[in-house]
Amino acid sequence: MANPKITVETTVAAPIDKAWKYWISPEHITKWNFASDDWHCPHAENDARTGGKFKSTMASKDGKMSFDFEGIYDEVIDKKKISYSMEDGRQVSVDFLDLNGKTKITETFDPEEVNSIELQKSGWQSILDNFKKHIESGS
Repeated sequence: MANPKITVETTVAAPIDKAWKYWISPEHITKWNFASDDWHCPHAENDARTGGKFKSTMASKDGKMSFDFEGIYDEVIDKKKISYSMEDGRQVSVDFLDLNGKTKITETFDPEEVNSIELQKSGWQSILDNFKKHIESGS
């Protein structure tokens, strides 16, 4: 039986225009797209449109590990929703909700089969928490 989808979410103290820009702009993606302080995102490419591709390099700061996280956008609705397929076929959707000057971001994704559901949820939540920290720091 397939694992159920995993959902993580956060609410950021930023208007939806800013949240959207920080989410899709490679110069911002490299500042938040990693799960822990001993990792970083040295490179990001993003063609944020339906049919467009994205790729982010995630790497340990000690240089011992790195991988590319990439996929193709199935649907991009400006400042509302992004859905994409990862290279292994798993599906992800990201919803943006305008909360009068704040933005709620909800990510729902198909789990992979190597790591536990708890570990995957924790990792994706940590990346979302880094996004919140980055956008709220005014960087």
